[in-house]
Amino acid sequence: MAVTKIHPIKSTLKKALDYIENPDKTDGKLLVASFACSYETADIEFEMLLAQAYQKGNNLGHHLIQSFAPGEATPEQAHEIGKQLAEEVLQGKYPYVLTTHIDKGHVHNHIIFCAVDMVNQRKYISNKQSYKRLAEEKERLYEKYGEAKKQMQEYGIIKQNVDGILRMTPGKEWTQEL
Repeated sequence: MAVTKIHPIKSTLKKALDYIENPDKTDGKLLVASFACSYETADIEFEMLLAQAYQKGNNLGHHLIQSFAPGEATPEQAHEIGKQLAEEVLQGKYPYVLTTHIDKGHVHNHIIFCAVDMVNQRKYISNKQSYKRLAEEKERLYEKYGEAKKQMQEYGIIKQNVDGILRMTPGKEWTQEL
């Protein structure tokens, strides 16, 4: 099961965006997407939105990381799951850059989103309640994705080894299974 974590970006927004957009990690930037901004100028666009915020604070953005177990998802599937997670959690209010990294032994997504929403110019509140909502959405997407993958296996559409999915028990992180 995918492991998800989130942390604030307080001072190095440009560096964080440059890191996640690295072409060596994103298949030549094929696995880079954005919403309501251009990934090439997201730092500037985020700063313009931050200047309009009603609430001031230290957070420039938030960095959400979603890691998949080896063999759990292809880079394309992980990227699509990351898009769906960002759409559901951010509800079209926050501009973001999504990348999928393929440089490690496992596929993982990075989503950096502006700390201020485009609708009301209010800051994103990161607390236990927002993290619980993130975790619930992650679980819902995992169940949806896992069920679809099982159905495709049954019909012979997928023939690859997916024991990373089939051996999962609901409610457990994949790291607990190892």
